[in-house]
Amino acid sequence: MKREEYHQLLKPELIKTVSGLALIARVIVDGYLSGLQHSNNVGSGMEFNQYRNYEPGDDLRLLDWKMLARSGRYYIKQSEIETNIAVKFILDSSKSMLHTEENLSKMDFARVLIASLAYLSKNQGDAVGLFALNDQQLYNMYPKVQKQHYNRLLEGLIDIENKGKWPVNPETSKHLYDRSHKELIFFVTDLYEQDEEIISFVKRLKTPRNEVVVLHLMGKNELDFNYEGTVTFEDLETGARLQVDAKAAKKEYLFALEEMMKKAKNTLLANDIGYHLFRLDENIGAALQFFLKKRNKLI
Repeated sequence: MKREEYHQLLKPELIKTVSGLALIARVIVDGYLSGLQHSNNVGSGMEFNQYRNYEPGDDLRLLDWKMLARSGRYYIKQSEIETNIAVKFILDSSKSMLHTEENLSKMDFARVLIASLAYLSKNQGDAVGLFALNDQQLYNMYPKVQKQHYNRLLEGLIDIENKGKWPVNPETSKHLYDRSHKELIFFVTDLYEQDEEIISFVKRLKTPRNEVVVLHLMGKNELDFNYEGTVTFEDLETGARLQVDAKAAKKEYLFALEEMMKKAKNTLLANDIGYHLFRLDENIGAALQFFLKKRNKLI
């Protein structure tokens, strides 16, 4: 798909409907991963040697009906689900994610990014969950594999509102990971923070059994500072305004930005947490390859 055709898809009026968001996700995934071989479904002739109790949200197709008939209890065939994982998307829904360039906000880009990765996850047979946080509300949709769950996830993505700042509450992360199961956690954020509260949050998500990845969203203007003359910048979270001479401020701004990003990336990598920078003007296809690479580490 050509760059122009790809960006024609990313229109707010399409992104704000379930059918439109589903269409965008399907076109992106099919267009960029059509040549890859997806993981095979479990065959009926496989042997099973381990069971566990059924838990709410488990795919009913994995129930052992013969065990149910004999014992009256619900069991999941453990060996069937070894190649399936829980994929959790955690979305920064603070107001800074409303930053917009060329009619596309970071939040809408995040919606498309998550919808595409969730579509791919669904096709892999994984359970998919969605969480969105700011200091005023927490949205949570725990992972499930049912077919209709994907549409509910898209509805959730559309309905999430951007408010306030990123929460400082250190207890928040405890509800977002499961130490007993294999999980792939994608945290989508612009890393806009005051005192490393986001980095601290991400570090608490990491466990020995999961993979955690930060998808850092930035606009072209933010990264390149392509402004001229006197420019007034507004902090979307506090409302504070600052007037600067673009030419005089550019060098200092770019240096500070590079140092911030380098420090954040190094801290994350040192804690075995993945990091990937995405520009709003770049193609999302790279994220799908990145997803498959991280997923394969858990299987």
